[in-house]
Amino acid sequence: MDTSKLKKFAQFARRTLGEQVSAKLALVLSAGSAARRENADAVKKLEDAISLHGKDQVIERVAYTWFNRFCALRFMDVNRYTRIGIVSPSEGQFQPEILLEAKMGHMDADMVPSKIQQQVTDLLAGTAPSHDPQGEAYRLLVVAACNSWHESMPFLFERINDYTELLMPDDLLSGNSILAYTREAMTPDACKDVEVIGWLYQFYISEKKDAVFERLKKNQKITPENIPAATQLFTPHWIVRYLVDNSLGRLWLLNRPHSKLAEKMEYYIPPEMGSGELGNDFLRISKPEDLKVCDPACGSGHMLTYAFDLLYAIYEEEGYDVAEIPEKILAHNLYGIELDERAGELAAFALTMKARAQHRRFFNKRIKPNITVLEKICFSPEELDEYMGYVGRNLFTHGLRETLQQFSEADNFGSLIVPKVGNVADVLATLEANDMAGNLFLADTHQRVLKVLRMAEALSPRYAVVVANPPYMGGKGMNGRLSVWARENYPNSKSDLFAMFIERNLDLTENGGAVAMITMQSWMFLSSFEALRSRILNQHTILSMAHLGARAFDSIGGEVVSTTAFVLENTHKPEYRGAYLRLVDGNSEAEKMEMMVKAIAQGRAA
Repeated sequence: MDTSKLKKFAQFARRTLGEQVSAKLALVLSAGSAARRENADAVKKLEDAISLHGKDQVIERVAYTWFNRFCALRFMDVNRYTRIGIVSPSEGQFQPEILLEAKMGHMDADMVPSKIQQQVTDLLAGTAPSHDPQGEAYRLLVVAACNSWHESMPFLFERINDYTELLMPDDLLSGNSILAYTREAMTPDACKDVEVIGWLYQFYISEKKDAVFERLKKNQKITPENIPAATQLFTPHWIVRYLVDNSLGRLWLLNRPHSKLAEKMEYYIPPEMGSGELGNDFLRISKPEDLKVCDPACGSGHMLTYAFDLLYAIYEEEGYDVAEIPEKILAHNLYGIELDERAGELAAFALTMKARAQHRRFFNKRIKPNITVLEKICFSPEELDEYMGYVGRNLFTHGLRETLQQFSEADNFGSLIVPKVGNVADVLATLEANDMAGNLFLADTHQRVLKVLRMAEALSPRYAVVVANPPYMGGKGMNGRLSVWARENYPNSKSDLFAMFIERNLDLTENGGAVAMITMQSWMFLSSFEALRSRILNQHTILSMAHLGARAFDSIGGEVVSTTAFVLENTHKPEYRGAYLRLVDGNSEAEKMEMMVKAIAQGRAA
């Protein structure tokens, strides 16, 4: 995939949408504006949001929302997942297909409500006053289309009835509109793989990431709201395949030694490439549904989308009905945890597109992927006391109370939070059964308690496989609160977030399960990570490692980090020595990839 055009477009889109949303904001908030007369409630919500978050953050959020939606609609148009082109024209035409059809009096009643149909008809007929009747009609159609997708994908297409619609860019139809540039960048060839969504996300935030690091050079710490931009790093596909093949794929082959899955895994390293005794002590998997895979820093879902492909092959091989497989994978197998709400939305979208590609009626199933976006939620002591009195003190243990308070800084600590309550699923099920509708004062508290417990459940140790490219952030970049918390909770790995994630991921995994990661290589050598190395060598087993060194990320713009990719088993097998691939001498990403493929092929042939 040629990513240079995607990078140029995404960076241009961020700046352009920001400017256009900012201009609309000034117009909407001006004294006597049409929005104040016709949408007073939405304007009030906008003003409240600005008071709470600041104008710049509101502009950034709305711009990002429309960027996500426009890209998602374009991807679905190109792949014909939409009944009619929402942002794309018919062949040989320039205007979007939905607008041309509306001009001919054809509007889908399932997508466009009758009230909106009448408004569009009046605008296009010239019987409704407007300075831009076609543009206004088209914006109504786009909003209606987004709302219609809410049933299938509520995580990306929230119902638009607030200030998001008021701040929608005006120009969507000209040759210089944001949609024209979206179509130019997201060509049919680029949209063959949903991976394009991850690339666009990476490039959209790249300039913000650069700005954060410029401030870091001036000894300014990374604040919670900037952690996602500062730590996101898109993982090249070949590294993803190495990690997933040798964790998920390997675990399945241990349980199904006669499986043909290895033929689909170019980067798979069989146990025989290591040396010593492995024994029969591995995690037993009786059926595909038991293969629970988690990425605790999932970004836009690149690891999970490849895991989807491998799981689909596993289900097929086991003889499952192909119409049921996509639903089963999303319901039982794949879990993502993310700090950045927009990235989480794109991860859920990417998995939904993988499922739709395999089953044309998948949208009708209304399956929501298991993507958990961690959210900062706070409770006052008095609020918890009152809630505890209502639900019963026998249920409200000390561990539960501690857990509810752990997420007051979830935007700072993310997946590194270890919930104090042990039986999250049981407590959650009990509280979900409570009907709080009759208690108006505690209804909001109840919903926030449930939200915290759902986050805690996602962070509970129940996964067969954990795979990740975690955040990289040394102590120099950590804000004061994060630095103190790291020393208190991760004394053996406090020097960098990626090292803390190595420990966290091992604790998220079932005994005998696999942890597959790509991280900076420093944990292998520096004295500050000696205790971490001791834990890995004395409590776990290194199954394989690909020491990549520098220049393994050329395809995403040459991130200057020296890395290593590895797979650990969450059990100690002192007699086994894993397979090690030294790729540091490769002068480029392509050369390292070629060296890995060659080494694995030779090892498998031996």
